[in-house]
Amino acid sequence: MALPALERKQYKLGKYDIVAQPVLGSAHMLRYTVMLNGRRLGALMSVPNESDCRFMEAPPPVPPLRIFALTNRPGRPKKGVIRPRPEEL
Repeated sequence: MALPALERKQYKLGKYDIVAQPVLGSAHMLRYTVMLNGRRLGALMSVPNESDCRFMEAPPPVPPLRIFALTNRPGRPKKGVIRPRPEEL
């Protein structure tokens, strides 16, 4: 005996349209798709609030990756090595 699947629901949250669709293979879980002016912004597995929708519309800027700073970890200097001096102009 199969469990009855949930039906598709649609509602508005501020200026965003939310479409709740059942997840395939699940009787209770819903996938919430966030749309703005007919354009899909993203999808969540939990009920979105307006703050989540704003974050999907305009995510904060991500700083550039600094690979050298993460991989270069100089240790203690060896004995007898003359420390390099920065050249002055």
